[in-house]
Parts: sequence; structure tokens; C-alpha cells
Amino acid sequence: MAQKNYSRREMLRLTGGLGTALALAPEFCFAKTENSSNPFGVVVGDPVAAKVGEDFLKNGGNAIDAAVAAAFAGGIVSPSKCGVGGYGGHAIIALAGGKKITAIDFNSVAPAAAREDMFPLDEKGRVKNKLNAIGWLAAAVPGTLAGLQLTLERYGTRSLRDVLAPAIQMCEEGVYLVPIKGIDDASRNDPRPDSAQTENVVPEKKRNLALAKLLKTLAARNSADSFYRGDIARKIADAFQKNGGLVTFADLATYHAREVAPLKLDWNGMTIHTAPLTAPGVMFLESISILKALDWKKLPALQRLHAKLEAMRIGWADRLEYFGDPEKIDVPMEKLLSSNHVSAMAEKVRTALKTQQPVALRIDSTEDEGTMNITAADRHGNMIAITLTHGGSYGARVSVEEFGMVLGHGMWRFDPRPGHANSPGPGKRAVNNMCPTVVTQHGKPILVLGAAGGTRIPNSIYEVLINFVGLGASMVKAMNVPRLGTTGGLKLGLEKGHSPEEEAFLKKIGYKVSNAFSAYVSAATFDGKSGTARGISSGGI
Repeated sequence: MAQKNYSRREMLRLTGGLGTALALAPEFCFAKTENSSNPFGVVVGDPVAAKVGEDFLKNGGNAIDAAVAAAFAGGIVSPSKCGVGGYGGHAIIALAGGKKITAIDFNSVAPAAAREDMFPLDEKGRVKNKLNAIGWLAAAVPGTLAGLQLTLERYGTRSLRDVLAPAIQMCEEGVYLVPIKGIDDASRNDPRPDSAQTENVVPEKKRNLALAKLLKTLAARNSADSFYRGDIARKIADAFQKNGGLVTFADLATYHAREVAPLKLDWNGMTIHTAPLTAPGVMFLESISILKALDWKKLPALQRLHAKLEAMRIGWADRLEYFGDPEKIDVPMEKLLSSNHVSAMAEKVRTALKTQQPVALRIDSTEDEGTMNITAADRHGNMIAITLTHGGSYGARVSVEEFGMVLGHGMWRFDPRPGHANSPGPGKRAVNNMCPTVVTQHGKPILVLGAAGGTRIPNSIYEVLINFVGLGASMVKAMNVPRLGTTGGLKLGLEKGHSPEEEAFLKKIGYKVSNAFSAYVSAATFDGKSGTARGISSGGI
């Protein structure tokens, strides 16, 4: 049976909704804004989803309960970004008082039938017919549901049944969503509709009864196990088989989310903890290590701007060259973070500062969009950031219609060229852009943050950290410093707020500068002395 690829409008219909005003207006329409603290804690992210999480905090749940409930709700109110069929994500958790800091990896896994040359390339090196991005071959084993269940089981206080209840109610009663015009072309790479497409439209109340039925089944069983190893899994596998996909019942049955140890780096009396590969946090740990070696804080303002850019570009270059699934290939992480490598890279940056030129790097361009991040902190000091995604808008743009469930396009995160560290392979996990992070001071968690925005995520987390940890800025200031956008090349995006002097300097030294927006960062702080949690978000248009 020939596979059918859906346009975004058809995906909206199949999932019972046409996107929330916030979710499907321009992808990041959030203004820079600080959220007030509450006596029970805070949840930051999609406003509708965050409200669901806040209700759990008010009723005695902890930050983990709140974040997981908000994540499930987020898949209903923003079906283009995430959902139970999403390809996956990463979470980082800090228990009150620093008793434990841990990470949950629920990244997608390629099917056993995947191979490194599975996506034929055209003469320009692009995948023919975008088979890695759109269609059933683009979908791998969805990890979101397993990841949220594992997070809740190990560190929450409520049952899966409890945290699914608001999402089920939203599916059955409907949520008010804004229809989008002019986005029917499923071949477009850019998943962000133009702002004009959302003007003068009336919100419509939409339901997704098929998804409600699926979630009610999981809630009744109080387990997601049948999604991977039971009757639901067989129906998902059948849908892949009927439509030319590769995921089998065996692929689903062998999938498990897992708990992993975060990577960490000390700087200025604080410790940065971030999710390990296949999350890309190690790239900004490398970049920060370079800044440490440069004694970055003492540089003049324009040199500081130049240095933070070059350090991040080096991180991107190493990511694109070396990063892959560490269980399948040898990733030289120890080398990249070693004092010898960091010193050598810092010397390259010093030379770039003296000559006022970019560091010479070989860079392969990369693009990515989408995602949702939920950050929460409760009154006891438990903190969590969960980043989850379909990938681009509506992921693979295919749906298991019986369940009203969109599938993410996890295979798009692989490099389609054979022989690359991040090439596809059986049972392999692709490197993505999600990097939730915790900062501790004297062993106590004081900050948790994550971001939504594709390739802009690592850059934005890096910029917040170097201002908060590196320069000692307040969290409000660190979140509002204008950010740079780079994927390692000479094209450079400048967020609003950079001075004309800074823009002229960057152009002078060789960068192709354009206006851009950064990732949407959602963060929470906790003051152990006062027991106060505060949420703040920033970024976007």
C-alpha cells in the first residue's frame, strides 16, 4: 500500500485541532516576560499547559507531577510541537536540597531495518523527496510516552492515571484553537507559518476523540506498557507496515526510556549539569570551557562578544563532526573537554581576537525547528525541565488515525550521508538539540532551564549560562541579554537588542549578519533560604 503524506492542514484535521494561537502563530511569539512566584511553586512553558501543571502543585503534587501533566496537556494544545507519538526528548531533574541530580533520556530509536544509506541523495547532497523528513520512513520508535512514564514513576508522587486526566478532558471537551491558512504545501521545509496567516481568524473549539480513547485506555491500565508491548503496539506496527514504514512490533517492544547521569562542569563556584549525548549539551560545555581558559569575564566588551561567538562555533564544529550515539560509535567526549584540547581551542580564539577574524572551521549546515519545553520548581526545591518534540511542525506528517496520533520524524535528526558519526543505523539514536540543564551552588539546585527552538536551543542555553554563571548576572538580566544565532558557519543571526556598534563590528570581521530570533527559554530558580521558586521565560519574536 502506498504511503500517504499529509499536509499540515490535514494533520490538524486528523489530530482534532488547528493549533493554539500561541502554538501556531509564528513559532516563537513569546515576549520577554518574568512570571510571578507562587507559594506552591512555578511551571513555565506553554501557558495553557503550564496552568495544568500549576493545578497539580496547588493540590500537593511535586514539580515532577506538574511537569509531566503539563507535557501531556501540551500535546493537546500544541499538536504541531509534541504529543504521545512524538519522537522523544530529554529531562533533567534535581531533587530538593541536591539529594540527586539525574536525567531521563527518551530519545527516539531507529528501527532494526534502518541502514546508513537508506535515504538516497541528489546531486546537491539533499535527500530525495525529503523522505527523511516527511512520510512513514521519517518516523522511528516514538519515545515520548515511555519517557514521561519513567520520569513520573521514579520521581513523581501521582499516578499516570492522574496526570493524564487533564489531557483526556481537553481531548473530549475540546480546546479553542486558531486555524491557519495557506500552509497546505507539505513539501515546504519551513514549518513556521507567516504572521499574516493568523490574523483576523476566529478560534474554533476542536476535539480529538480518537486520542482521548487512547489516553483513557492507558489511564485505565495506569501504564503505557501496552503502547510498546501490547495490543496498542501491534496496531501502531500495523500502521507502519501498511504504509511502507520500517518500525515493527519488535522495535516497539525493545524500546525503553532510561535514566542517565548528567554531564557537569564547574565554573565560578557553580556547577552546570546537562543531559548527556544524544542531547548536545556537551557542545556548550566545551564552549564554556574555552571561555574559562580565556578568562572571558575580563575581556573588553567587543572582544567578549567575539570570543563567545568563536567558542560556540567551535562547539558546533565538533558536534557536527564527532557527535553520534555513544553506544554505537566512539565519541571523543573526554578529548573534547580535556585541558589540552580546550587550551588549543582557546589559543585559536585568542588569535581570532587579535586578527579580528573568525576562526577557520569546516562546517556542514544544519536546520531544525519545533519542540516544547516545560520547566517546574516546587516549594520544596524539586526542579525539572522536560524538552520534548515531534521535530518540525507535525513531525513526519503521518498519523495513526485510529488513535488520532501524529508521529514525530526522529529519522530527520540523522545525517543522511553514509559513514558519518550521526548516520542512520539499526537501533541507533540521533543527536538532537534538546539540552535541559540544572545549575547548583554549594551542591544546592538554584536554577533549571530548557528551551524550544530547534538549532537555536543550545545557543540560547549557552548564552543564559555564560551570563548567569560566568558574569554573575541576575537571572532576569541573563535571560534578557540579546543572543547570537549560529550553527558554526559565517551566517550569523542577531536578536533584537544588539547595538549598532556590535552589529558593525561583527560585519567588519567577516560575518554575514541578519536579524533573527532566539529559542524560547523557560527557567525556574529556587532560593533555599526563603523557599521561594520563581519562573521566567524569554526569547522568540
